[in-house]
Amino acid sequence: MRKLINQRQRSWLLRQFRQWHWISSAVCLVGMFLFAITGLTLNHAAAISSDPQVTARSGTLPPSLIAALKAMPADAKAPVPDAVRAWIKTNMGVTLRAVGNEWSDDEIYAALPRPGGDAFLTIDRGNGAVAYELTDRGWISYLNDLHKGRNTGDVWFWFIDVFAVACLVFCITGLVLLQLMAEQRKSTWPVVSAGLVIPLLIAVLFIHM
Repeated sequence: MRKLINQRQRSWLLRQFRQWHWISSAVCLVGMFLFAITGLTLNHAAAISSDPQVTARSGTLPPSLIAALKAMPADAKAPVPDAVRAWIKTNMGVTLRAVGNEWSDDEIYAALPRPGGDAFLTIDRGNGAVAYELTDRGWISYLNDLHKGRNTGDVWFWFIDVFAVACLVFCITGLVLLQLMAEQRKSTWPVVSAGLVIPLLIAVLFIHM
């Protein structure tokens, strides 16, 4: 009877962990594929060349907006007026944040980093000249920055956390399934141990502090 109960428990555990294993693998599949590919491109970054594409735009604020900027103090915490940001969005196609820009007596400087590139915008407070420059380093750089979570914003930040949790579920359920099925596969734990020992030996023997 006890053996029958144990078999039932084992069968129930197998069903549960298989269910969570395939669900987590489905959630992680595309993400793990992209992270594996970008792991290779990051590891061989020096061998992958690209020609950055630079795009420049310029314009001039209308007199009423220039006067509004001149009247404002050079305060790093001061927000860029909504009307100025709306003009820049409409006429230059650039979304400028309200705060976090660098103010001086002469200009406003906005750093606009992005995955796979960089950009900045300046506003001359004297004559209203607006200059925007975008550097695009290509799709490989874009995907590499997604891998690192560089300049990707809050939504991608939380996506990486959710993706990491799904990967943990995938790995943990896989480990439990290995445990439950190890009796039928004698090579299970030697292979798992190799997966631990090999990178550990490489780190100890070949990575110098």
